[in-house]
Amino acid sequence: MREYLKFYIDGQWVDPIEMQVAERVNPATEEVCGRIALGGAADVDKAVQAARKAFKSWSQTSREERLAVLERILEEFQKRAGDLAAATTEEMGAPAALANGFQVGLGLGHLTTAIEVLKSFEFEEQRGATRIVKEPIGVCGMITPWNWPVNQVTVKVFPALATGCTMVLKPSQESHFSAHVLAEVLDAAGVPAGVFNLVQGRGSEVGAAISSHPGIDMVSITGSESAGIEVAKNAADTIKRVCQELGGKSANIVLDDGDFAENVGKGVAGMMVNSGQTCSAVSRMLVPAARMDEAMAVAREAAAQVTVGDPNGEFAMGPVVSKSQWVSIQEYIEKGIDEGATLVAGGPGRPEGLDKGFYVKPTVFANVRNEMVIAREEIFGPVLCILAYDSVEHAIEIANDSDFGLAGNVAGADLDKARDVARQIRSGWVSINDGFDFNCPFGGYKKSGNGREWGEFGFHEYLEIKGILGYEPETQS
Repeated sequence: MREYLKFYIDGQWVDPIEMQVAERVNPATEEVCGRIALGGAADVDKAVQAARKAFKSWSQTSREERLAVLERILEEFQKRAGDLAAATTEEMGAPAALANGFQVGLGLGHLTTAIEVLKSFEFEEQRGATRIVKEPIGVCGMITPWNWPVNQVTVKVFPALATGCTMVLKPSQESHFSAHVLAEVLDAAGVPAGVFNLVQGRGSEVGAAISSHPGIDMVSITGSESAGIEVAKNAADTIKRVCQELGGKSANIVLDDGDFAENVGKGVAGMMVNSGQTCSAVSRMLVPAARMDEAMAVAREAAAQVTVGDPNGEFAMGPVVSKSQWVSIQEYIEKGIDEGATLVAGGPGRPEGLDKGFYVKPTVFANVRNEMVIAREEIFGPVLCILAYDSVEHAIEIANDSDFGLAGNVAGADLDKARDVARQIRSGWVSINDGFDFNCPFGGYKKSGNGREWGEFGFHEYLEIKGILGYEPETQS
């Protein structure tokens, strides 16, 4: 039984000003596995005061000083990687192999990338008689979700540290275990007091206090569309910058070529990673209409290969994070059946042999029309929709016919053709054949949010630009 009943403020583990306690349920067993403290506006105010005080000195540190801190964090992070993975498995059900692999590996990747970017990042440049200076924006509020908990925290914290900002983090109630371990990592690494602060609580209380606080200069939120809207509204009165990475309903355009069957199978398997709880999941697979039957056969077989069970065992897919999430996914599956989509694999209820835990069957619908609810709304579970297209131009039209624009994928052997298609998709991140790069900007168009994270692009979210006039123009030699 884990107990995390303190917050990390001004370099110390402190009691909440008004103690509230919530129980956490292990999604694999439905049994209570921990107790966490919930804070309020007074705790946020205390953390903001600590962050503002620390900003005066931390913002003036040199590149070398911040690199030294990040290098120490790297050392401590590697020591605690196993603890981070175990916490992730317990709090949100990620299979042990995934938790020890990509879940924690993403955090490590963002840390090493921040270090490399910081080594050569240009904080100043001369343009004629003007000196352009990029300065830390100030105290940053960070609101993170539960689905990739280590990734979502580190992709904000490390660029903010690297650019000289201080911060107040509110992790999701569903994934506080890993955030607590990360706070221990930063503390052990000697991050100066007040630079990093953690306050746990409900979005309606702690999240609202962060986004509306006049002492916070910017807010970075990863979460649902509704959460992003609420944060933006709360932030409006203080005219602070808001960076939002929100939902998605991304398209995977499978081109008509010799790799078709392989790419359909990969698309099904990829959708089931992390039980489909990924904002950038390519949950709409687009296939040529003439090959729909083939796609269905391949998808049925691929879904059957996805094993589901105890996340501490040798299974590909664990439970979803909570009962409410499980219920929501079941409602979407029933909606897909009611809308007339062809159920290729999976369906309502738990997988056979699993009568406890928030497990969902790997589900695939085919003959889905883009106006169906299951094709329009983010299900956030292991549910794939297969849609038909008549031509590549039609596929692009379907892909872009969405309220969201976070990600996408083009799968095909002809790279020139795939690249041409990728350029026409209105999304912030478009892979070709599932490509991946820590230096690629990540963020969305439309209702998927604004701003960019990852690599050098993540640094810019935490910087203000100042022009200082009065320098001598640089002369060309």
